[in-house]
Amino acid sequence: MAELSSGVAEATKSECCEPEAQESCCEPEAKGECCGATDGSCGCSEGQQALDVQSAVRARYAGAAIAAREGVELESDDFGASLYSDADRGVLPDAAKLASLGCGNPTAVAELHEGETVLDLGSGGGIDVLLSAARVGDSGKAYGVDMTDEMLELARRNQREAGVRNVEFLKGTIERIPLPDDSVDVIISNCVINLSADKPAVFREAARVIRPGGRFAVSDIIADAAMDDATRKDMEQWTGCIAGAMTEEQFEWALGAAGFQEIEITRTHRVHEHAASAIIRATIAA
Repeated sequence: MAELSSGVAEATKSECCEPEAQESCCEPEAKGECCGATDGSCGCSEGQQALDVQSAVRARYAGAAIAAREGVELESDDFGASLYSDADRGVLPDAAKLASLGCGNPTAVAELHEGETVLDLGSGGGIDVLLSAARVGDSGKAYGVDMTDEMLELARRNQREAGVRNVEFLKGTIERIPLPDDSVDVIISNCVINLSADKPAVFREAARVIRPGGRFAVSDIIADAAMDDATRKDMEQWTGCIAGAMTEEQFEWALGAAGFQEIEITRTHRVHEHAASAIIRATIAA
């Protein structure tokens, strides 16, 4: 287990290096206590790496939102709206389909029910939120959380065009979900968790907001154990959903450490020489 824990940590930052903690480190007397910084910086190198990743991800997906708004198609055979059924695509605004950069269709595997509350981590242009809203009905609610202003603007525009009311898009990060404890029945996500530089925080937050007996059902990228260091260090590969992916063992360990159980990981199709798309399901004890 120590080896798996270490492997997860290599791709993440420690809690002391979260952006908020780094800000508090900027007072000299707080540096050692917070992040152990002795060189006059505001935090540790892992924290800076996490900020670099977040900045690169934000820039890439802001650009994707602008392109979708202008009618530019970004998807490929392995990513995007082509992975949805014709029926699903038929009820969505064009801009929502163009902005889809996911690796699967999580709403199809989450087994959503009438009246449930569902949360999409990294909701982008809103495709999975809008589809979820239809599945949970007027008595249910679908939330989307995204850190990118351009994507939020696009998602809200798509919501208006689709005429869907039981939806709310929230600004925030998936490492700090802006919802209270025990507030959702199901969490979905589409090729977003691999983009985080602090995946243990994502899983802790997911476990916090899911009600007892609730479900976690996401599509994401699973790395092969043999993924090379050059790919891991390539920021373009990271923002393209490959370099930040965990192996199946690391994903399962991290979910278990956050309190999830009944973890199932099913690979669906290859998206890279060293990675595959997968459906990941888990539950929180009732």
